[in-house]
Amino acid sequence: MSTLEIRGLEVSVITDKGAIEILKGVDLTIRSGETHAIMGPNGSGKSTLAYSIAGHPKYTVTGGSVILDGADVLAMKVDERAKAGLFLAMQYPVEVPGVSVSNFLRTAATALRGEAPKLRTWVGEVKAAMNALNMDPGFSERNVNEGFSGGEKKRHEIMQLELLRPKIAILDETDSGLDVDALRIVSEGVNRAKAANDLGVLLITHYTRILRYIKPDFVHVFANGHIVEEGGPELADKLEEKGYAEYVGS
Repeated sequence: MSTLEIRGLEVSVITDKGAIEILKGVDLTIRSGETHAIMGPNGSGKSTLAYSIAGHPKYTVTGGSVILDGADVLAMKVDERAKAGLFLAMQYPVEVPGVSVSNFLRTAATALRGEAPKLRTWVGEVKAAMNALNMDPGFSERNVNEGFSGGEKKRHEIMQLELLRPKIAILDETDSGLDVDALRIVSEGVNRAKAANDLGVLLITHYTRILRYIKPDFVHVFANGHIVEEGGPELADKLEEKGYAEYVGS
């Protein structure tokens, strides 16, 4: 059982106009086996929350704490956060020219497991993950995200999720840019990873369509840099019907 505890998290970003406060005291607890959906309007701070937890240098934590299984996440370097069990699927995954998908995945698995996976076993793991995500076998020899379609990038993110087996996964608008078929395939991958590893999931989204496939245990409404309402799956239905107008300015 793992627990990610976020308490009073305050985060700023430096702009040409100086520091701007984005997160204004976020409190959230995610445990193994739980799926938390964070929904809210554009500019409310949802992605800032994701990247701050992961350690993106663009964001400065000015207050609060992030604790994973008793360890201070904010005191860790980015790679240490990944080794501790945090995983971030980015809304816009970056390209890594000159590094093949197969080399990238095996290097990451070696870093996390402390030793290189046995090659024959590893090849089987990768093939199984690719088959489950309806990915072409030749995909593994392509450079990471270079020339990938939006759907291919998202499938690659979920393949990492399944192979690297983190404790807590933060999925930043994983449904962005996916057609109906890709959304279903990607969602099934998240559900497999959760079931196989008792994964805790923080799912950031604008829309309820992904929640038809990935069922949330808790829904949190994000507005103006903090959580303004919490509930169960029924809250997502309310948002689908009424939108975010009542929360703007909260």
